[in-house]
Amino acid sequence: MLVRQTSNAHQDFCALTRALDAELNARYGTMQAKYDRHNVIDPIETALVGYESTMPIACGCFKTIDAQTVEIKRMFVMPTYRRRGFSSHILKELESWAYALGYQRARLETGKSQPEAIALYRKCGYEVVENFPPYVGMDNSVCMQKSLRSNDG
Repeated sequence: MLVRQTSNAHQDFCALTRALDAELNARYGTMQAKYDRHNVIDPIETALVGYESTMPIACGCFKTIDAQTVEIKRMFVMPTYRRRGFSSHILKELESWAYALGYQRARLETGKSQPEAIALYRKCGYEVVENFPPYVGMDNSVCMQKSLRSNDG
């Protein structure tokens, strides 16, 4: 997979996140409406799109929370390309990019009905933490966090 750094306004990133939104709405139904507003991200330049040949198949991005912390957002792999390590690859690229920019910690939120996402993040070193804003009190949310390090060691 070829990974390209881009913005969250890039047409391929937008197409992939529309597919992600459709999947989340199918999976969670009306409950998803509570979360949709948290998936709207101001323009950022820290997005990735993964390609197989010229086909956009995976994406993710991060936004700044504070001087030390980023939040991983909009992680998605097209269904026909899953279980091939693409999500791990995108996540590691996002973490390396954030670390190179001086961030020390990554956090994220996923849903209880996404056991495959929870398993991925645990495999990649994330630990469940108390729900952080804006997910405090949202029972379906699973918030996770990890310290970022150089990929060298």
